[in-house]
Amino acid sequence: MANESVTKTFVVALTLCIVCAVVVSSAAVLLRPAQEANKLLDLKTNILASAGLLEEGVDVETQFEKISVKLVDMETGRYTNAVDSATYDQRKASSDPALSVALSSSEDIAKIKRRANFSKVYIVENALGLEKVILPIKGYGLWSTLYGFIALESDLKTVAGIGFYEHTETPGLGGEVDNPKWKASWVGKSAYDGDVLALEVIKGKVDTSRDGAEYQIDGLAGATLTTRGVDNLIKYWLGDQGFKSFIENLKTGEA
Repeated sequence: MANESVTKTFVVALTLCIVCAVVVSSAAVLLRPAQEANKLLDLKTNILASAGLLEEGVDVETQFEKISVKLVDMETGRYTNAVDSATYDQRKASSDPALSVALSSSEDIAKIKRRANFSKVYIVENALGLEKVILPIKGYGLWSTLYGFIALESDLKTVAGIGFYEHTETPGLGGEVDNPKWKASWVGKSAYDGDVLALEVIKGKVDTSRDGAEYQIDGLAGATLTTRGVDNLIKYWLGDQGFKSFIENLKTGEA
């Protein structure tokens, strides 16, 4: 009798486990399309916000229609149709040796290890032509890789905005990269002095009375390593290893 009771308990427990596993697995499969759609919507929201284009109360998909998604060959700095931009996963590509290049220690100031051969860029145009270009950026801070976007105005030197949509920096310290006031301080700054990359995130506060202030961003208080990480990733992605050749080609109409 005792053995029969143990067997029944075991069978009931096993059956319950199987049923729960099936329910959880089914829910995961059924919810995956919705999760992917929400992830894409969040990305589009961050792209719009980084360029100062996000309008509250207006459908994000409608707003995003003004943006063209294109693919750039990072070696040539020109647009390419080598892969489909609609299905291209840049994050996966950056870890695939067949779709990326390894960076030497001297090149890898952003600590990303590998750079994808192709990168998505986001182009905003109006009746007069180019209005803004939005570029994906990433680099290591204190605890994590920060993923975000920086936008440039049509002159391809004035910063239109910046934003990070993924990181695990310390709240109240490095996490202040999400502070609207700090992000707003980037708007209107100059990324280049002529052809030379001049934009930098400094330690401490910018002295607006001194020459060069138009190229400087306040550092994050109490977050030296995150500040340095943001400065390095900006120097990487707007420099020769990043999008500088693409920006130059845009200026001359050769992209």
